[in-house]
Amino acid sequence: MKCLILAGGPGVRTYPVTKETAKALFPVRGRPAISHIVNKVQSTEKVDEVFVISNQRFYPDFEEWLDGFAAEVPIKILNDGSVNCKDSIGALKSLNFAIDSCSLDEDLLVIGGDNLFSFGLDEFIESSLAVKPQPSIGVFNLNGKTKPKKFGVVILGTERKVIDFYEKPPQLNGSCLISLCLYFLPKETLHLIKDYLALYGNNGSIGNYIKWLIKQRQVRAFNFEGEWFGIGDVDSYADAVCLL
Repeated sequence: MKCLILAGGPGVRTYPVTKETAKALFPVRGRPAISHIVNKVQSTEKVDEVFVISNQRFYPDFEEWLDGFAAEVPIKILNDGSVNCKDSIGALKSLNFAIDSCSLDEDLLVIGGDNLFSFGLDEFIESSLAVKPQPSIGVFNLNGKTKPKKFGVVILGTERKVIDFYEKPPQLNGSCLISLCLYFLPKETLHLIKDYLALYGNNGSIGNYIKWLIKQRQVRAFNFEGEWFGIGDVDSYADAVCLL
């Protein structure tokens, strides 16, 4: 299994901090956020290689980070070629870029580079493997800590089946379960990414892809428990620094 860490976004909601530093390189407890993520990935025996998808602007910074990181599995930094907001290709196209450029044909663990969490990944991976070839997504109950409409809101049916998905809904629908940008994508479903991009290439968010995917395949949810922070905006990053 390969792990792809999405770290190529322009960081609009964290500007001007991201003018000089990628979100995944924000310092948390004296280390870049991505170090915390990769350490969680390295603690599972299922992942044998990690790919970090960056952009042209911050590619040298991630290479410098890797030079000083104690890697226990091979790690490769990819450059999706984007420079700023205007030419950003979006998370889903970045994911497809990595699949194509590295000829990936294995199950993928996909993690957003702005995720910080205290829990491990083994149980999620085992649960996901048990329902292959169905994709699985990580979900988290905010319990009133943060407004769900800042994230992708998930509606579940029986047996943890995802029956609806709302990407940053303007109004809440009663659910406090959000998607963490933490996905298990079986190799049998990777071709669906190209199918989606062929239909909706200009709307390359992973959230909108998941909303489409649940109409094509059964998608299962795994509810994580512990501490989680999405450092996609300045306030959330401040909370993570103070509380994680």
